Amino acid sequence: MKEGGTMPPARGTMQYIGASLPRANALRLLAGRGQYVDDLQLPRLAHAVMVRSPHAHARIVSIAADAARDAPGVLRILTGPDVAQLCRPYVGVLLHVKGMRSAPQLPLALGRARWQGEPVVAVVAESRAQAEDAAQLVEIGWEELPPVTDAETALDPGAPVIHPEFGDNLCFERVVDTGDVDAVFARADHVVEATFVTSRHAPMPLETRGIVADFNPAEKHLTVWQSTQVPYMMQWILAHHFGLPETSVRVIAPDVGGGFGLKIHVFGDEMAAVAASLVLGRPVKFIADRLESFVSDNHARGHRVKMRMAVSREGDILAVDMDDLYGIGPFSGYPRASVNEGLQVVNLAGGPYQQRVYRGRSRAVFQNKPMYGQYRAVGHPVACAITEGTVDLAAAAVGMDPAEFRRRNYIPADRFPYTLVSGPTFEKLSQHEALDRLLAMMDYTGLRREQAELRPRGVHRGIGLASFVENSNSSSATYGQGGVSIAAQDACTIKLTATGGLAVATSLTEMGQGAHAVAMQVAASAAGVPIDRVKVVLGDTDATPYGGGNFGSRGTGIGGEAVFQAARALRANILAFVARLTESEPSLLDVREGNVVDAESGALRMTLEDVARTAYFRTDRVPRDFQPELTVTRSYAQKYYSGVFTNGIQASYLEVDTDTGFVKLLRHWVVDDCGTIVNPLLVDEQIRGAVVQGIGAALFEQCIYSPEGQLLNGSLIDYLVPMAAEMPDIEIGHCVTPTATSELGAKGAGEAGTAGAPAAIMNAINDALKPFGARVTMQPFTPERILRALGKAGAA
Repeated sequence: MKEGGTMPPARGTMQYIGASLPRANALRLLAGRGQYVDDLQLPRLAHAVMVRSPHAHARIVSIAADAARDAPGVLRILTGPDVAQLCRPYVGVLLHVKGMRSAPQLPLALGRARWQGEPVVAVVAESRAQAEDAAQLVEIGWEELPPVTDAETALDPGAPVIHPEFGDNLCFERVVDTGDVDAVFARADHVVEATFVTSRHAPMPLETRGIVADFNPAEKHLTVWQSTQVPYMMQWILAHHFGLPETSVRVIAPDVGGGFGLKIHVFGDEMAAVAASLVLGRPVKFIADRLESFVSDNHARGHRVKMRMAVSREGDILAVDMDDLYGIGPFSGYPRASVNEGLQVVNLAGGPYQQRVYRGRSRAVFQNKPMYGQYRAVGHPVACAITEGTVDLAAAAVGMDPAEFRRRNYIPADRFPYTLVSGPTFEKLSQHEALDRLLAMMDYTGLRREQAELRPRGVHRGIGLASFVENSNSSSATYGQGGVSIAAQDACTIKLTATGGLAVATSLTEMGQGAHAVAMQVAASAAGVPIDRVKVVLGDTDATPYGGGNFGSRGTGIGGEAVFQAARALRANILAFVARLTESEPSLLDVREGNVVDAESGALRMTLEDVARTAYFRTDRVPRDFQPELTVTRSYAQKYYSGVFTNGIQASYLEVDTDTGFVKLLRHWVVDDCGTIVNPLLVDEQIRGAVVQGIGAALFEQCIYSPEGQLLNGSLIDYLVPMAAEMPDIEIGHCVTPTATSELGAKGAGEAGTAGAPAAIMNAINDALKPFGARVTMQPFTPERILRALGKAGAA
């Protein structure tokens, strides 16, 4: 492990690392030249439509599909038993999570439906319209069963048990206890506590889920185009569960219109489309429309957390006691499981601060609602909200400014690496520097003065702070050690083209976050080639080396490092080759602007085109004992920690109308430390977008269910997301603490904004409500909930 900092490219090479360059593929997309899954039109393409359960929990008594089979254009009707003959069951458990359990799943419901929206029958026809018409003719006989919809009562003795073989509805429980917790609380000068509730909500990428599966019976080969973040994971899953050799499965991720973690999971409707292609021997397309996405996509974030904190009169955090409960749906999602939110909450509660004594428990329970999955910043927004909300309570209890309370309790700079009592290790954070930078950016003192001046005039503004940590660059500890076939490494193959350019094939995937641009900039910088002579290929298991793809803020930190290493190795090979040709030494040469030059004088020795032509076409000029290697592959996996943590702090400045309960966001600030920044423009885009998703969680988004398990707001008319009018100015600053686990030194940046924004907004609202003695801790912080906290008459 290096001492830190980025290893710069060779002397004199152009430095694209750190440059704010626009995305190379942006113009293509803006011109309407993008190709998404639904744009694909293959010969003999069929279309699949799902008949879904209207009930949260019901036994399937009968399926009458004769009328549908006879409908115009219908090619095949598939039911649960049909698909079960083709697809092996799958179980979403992580073997290294002690005591975790889940029942086997199949693509279509077999015997029972366990949530409203579970696919039961797949109708395949010549056109989407014909499939939808035929689906209306399928008649299913149901026997409704008692649903489990409330996580709070799912473990009660009299609650219905979704999987009778388990005896109760507990999926898993994790407890961390250092001991002495009750004693520390008993002798503490102050104890503060609150119950925090985060809402269940949907990921909502612009492009819904979609797949085109094309099985060629003549070659026994399956090609899949899928809106996915993880082509290689899906290749393994499709091969394994449909009994095909992995070499007979190709997965292509074309342009992907956003993922946010949704598109790293297995969905029954997509697996059913693959089964249909295997049966018919022709391509089958399934595209989830927005309405069915609400009841078929994975959800996230619905937690109830009771949090206590013991504090000394001097302002030191002495102990934290936390209890987390959440419902994950009737199964644990496959293959990544549905417990990672809870694991992050129990591991990171109190995380940005020095830990002395800690007790934490997280429980995941089964319920009759859509399954949970990984969603942007998995669990971090929950851990941040409960920690930062309680920190503000503690600061008030000891009469200390919230910023100074945080500063007092941050981990000292000389204590890193710092291991939390719950297990994770922070390699190195920049908390004090980030706080100082934030306070200066926002003019904290001036805002406090403005706030005080406005209150007598009935204008109630609030300032909220939220320190955060974010896990990135995960090792095999996340999935591989749990027996799940998800790559912890990424790889890159780079070849010198015959005209002196670079062809870069990377296992990264592009879903709008800028992986394509990052690969171009890193390769161009490390190899010394103009960026307009770099071509990047990604998202195709037949054209790229093996790797994990994009999830969990790992793209630049792991995939970018593989690109860096490959480009640097190619450059070294070029210099060794030219040194042999010119009877020189590699150390006396350099690659600059696409040319091999004398390192001292900059005098031209050979263009890269001449290098390539000599190696490829004029081998008579190459010494017989030397073989130039102008195609290289390098892989990288982070092996030092379970993950490499980033850190930062956010601030929200807002105004609350105490008569209506409406919140107006005025300004928002973020200071983030993601290590080496390859492209500041892209990083800032990622942070701003993530903050907006955090705003959605804080103020708007919630899946509202009836006691019977029926989703009541399953459309964009009723399910609110932040729009342009709701977005404040978001100002971003940076600290730079490169990770020593790689040469590039990059950490993740894609989830930081989401992690801290809800907590900052919550604390700002409560700061505005402070003169009234009111607080809100249930997200989203709707006008009704704010008015209820204020005790206003008529509040809902």
